[in-house]
Amino acid sequence: MNETARTMPAVAYRSSLPIDDPESLIDIELPVPQPGPRDILVRVEAIAVNPVDYKMRQTADPGGEPRVLGWDAAGVVVAVGTDGELFSVGDEVYYAGALDRPGANSRYHAVDERLVARKPRNLSFTEAAALPLTTLTAWEGLFERLGLRIGALEQTGALLLTAAAGGVGSMTAQLARALTSLTVIGTASRPETSEFARRMGSQHIVDHHKPLAPQLAKVAPGGVDYVFSTAGTDRNLAAYADVLNPFGHIVATDDFDSLPIGALKPKSISFHWEFMYTRSMFQTADQAMQHHILTQVARLADAGILSTTATRDLGPINAASLREAHRLQESGTSIGKTTLTGFQE
Repeated sequence: MNETARTMPAVAYRSSLPIDDPESLIDIELPVPQPGPRDILVRVEAIAVNPVDYKMRQTADPGGEPRVLGWDAAGVVVAVGTDGELFSVGDEVYYAGALDRPGANSRYHAVDERLVARKPRNLSFTEAAALPLTTLTAWEGLFERLGLRIGALEQTGALLLTAAAGGVGSMTAQLARALTSLTVIGTASRPETSEFARRMGSQHIVDHHKPLAPQLAKVAPGGVDYVFSTAGTDRNLAAYADVLNPFGHIVATDDFDSLPIGALKPKSISFHWEFMYTRSMFQTADQAMQHHILTQVARLADAGILSTTATRDLGPINAASLREAHRLQESGTSIGKTTLTGFQE
């Protein structure tokens, strides 16, 4: 870090505007943040964009004050807080950060070290930036919410995974294939999304625009044991209740107003939420679990077991590129993860 630097380039928004408005995301200069006691200060080298970015931009109006988004990043540690113990200056790291703090769409970013891990050595900053948020969501959903056991090869059954070509879906399929013996059934509706989902680990593909039950009867005649629902949970709940075996489990990550969970009672089906920001938002005692999860993920990536889901890089981190990234996310047609790399300085 340039010790004389007092300000840094960043991309922010001041009010909730449609993404085609040039003021929806703007280039600004902000003070370089000072790391807190358990923080590290990271020089951001690459970021990835997620649905949470545009949802925050649309719904959390900052009332004219600049707010920085961005919750997937990879970079280099340039300073360590007074109580830091996990990292040293010069370490290359990756992380998703905390939703209730400024995001990483800035040249320098302060983040709690317990949410961070050393990035995979065999991946570039761009490739690594695509992983944290979706991998944490997938890992917590599979192994903490659904209760699957890592490496338990005797644990068989079928997992239905919606939007299998999306960011979370593509990581969930990889983890389930690598660390469990479940049969992974992904949903997709276009040739290009179906191909990507298969490449990421889905063994069978069903079309989520068509009735699920008859399609699943063909590929999983023994029924489904687990559902990882990243989209359309409210629309598909009756179908889930139909295809799930007794004592099955659903984990959901999407947003909706209401859910008639009474349909799950006859089969004693369990419903779980997964929100990867719960630990940081509520300062839980086990925040460091995200450090440990990302550390294990880095080892799997370096071993060639997990692949990056980065599919499109839009170039330098600036307002124009981020507006395009948000537009792609809002379209609902993106495959894998959209990234941006570096700042023009």
